Amino acid sequence: MTALAAPQPAGARPGKLVWLRLVRHRLALVSLVFLLILLTLSLLAPWIADWRGVDPTATDLFRRLEPPSPEHWLGTDDLGRDLFQRLLDGGRVSLLVGLSGALLSAVIGAVVGVVAGYLGGRLDAVLMRLTDGVIALPLLPLLIVLAAIDPRKLGIPADIAQSELFSLYRIIAIVALTGWTTVARLVRAETLSLKARDFTRAAQALGARPGRIMFRHILPNAAGSLVVATTLSIGGLILLESTLSFLGLGTQPPAASWGNMLTGAQELLHQAPVLALLPGLLILLTVIAFNFLGDGLQDALDPRSERRL
Repeated sequence: MTALAAPQPAGARPGKLVWLRLVRHRLALVSLVFLLILLTLSLLAPWIADWRGVDPTATDLFRRLEPPSPEHWLGTDDLGRDLFQRLLDGGRVSLLVGLSGALLSAVIGAVVGVVAGYLGGRLDAVLMRLTDGVIALPLLPLLIVLAAIDPRKLGIPADIAQSELFSLYRIIAIVALTGWTTVARLVRAETLSLKARDFTRAAQALGARPGRIMFRHILPNAAGSLVVATTLSIGGLILLESTLSFLGLGTQPPAASWGNMLTGAQELLHQAPVLALLPGLLILLTVIAFNFLGDGLQDALDPRSERRL
C-alpha cells in the first residue's frame, strides 16, 4: 500500500499549497533563505562599501594579506583590497551570470521545445537533431573557443569590446547558447502530453491558432517543470562562469568574480589559503543551495510527489 499524502488545508489556493509543501522541505527552505541573503548582500555591495568607507578596487601594497580586523572584516588580498567587498562584488557577477543565463536558456529551450512538440513532423526532427548536436559537442572546449574570440575582429568597437559590461553580457550569451538543450527536451515531452488533453482539443475546435495554443495554453501548463529545470540549471551555469573566469576567459580584472578570485589566489595557497578557500566555498554552497531549492520546487509543484519531510 502507498503512504497517504499529507492533508492539505481545505480551500487553500494553489500558490499557498505550493508554499506549504516547499516550507516542509527543510533543505530547500534553508537554501532559499541562504540564496536570498547572498543575493541581497551582493546587490547592496556598493552601498555597503560606501557605509564602511571601503573601496574594493583600491590597491594598497603596504596592507596586503592583512588578517581580519574591524576595518577589513575578512582581511585583505595580495593587492591590499578588502576581501569581504571583493566577495560581494564577485557574487553579484556570478549570480547575475547564473540567473540571467538560466532565464535566457529557459526562453530559448521553451520556444524550441513547444514548437517541436506541437507542430511535429520534419520541423520536430530538425529541431531535435539540432538539440542532439549541441548536446554532443564537448562543452568546455566549445565554451573556451567561444570566449576566446576577439570581438574587435567581428567589427565591435574597441572601447565597447574591452568594457566590463560587454565581457559580462558575452559570458551570459555564451552560457545560454549552450544551456538550453535540457529545457528544450523537457518542454517538448510536456507538449506531446499536453496537446492530447481535452483543453487543447477544445481550443483547436474553437479555431485558435497554433501560436495561441502553444503560448497561451500549453506553456503555462508546463510552467512547473520549466521552473524546476531552470532552477537546477543555475548552479551549473555558475560553475561554467567560474571555470571560464578561472581560465582567464570570463570576467576580466579589476572586476571581481569568484572564478577570477580563485585564479589570483592559486599562487598564494600556502601563504594565504583563505583567498582561495572563501570564493571556492561560496561557489560550492551556492551550487548546492540551488540544487536543493530545485529539488524542493519539484516536490512542491508536483502534488503526486507528496511525502512527509
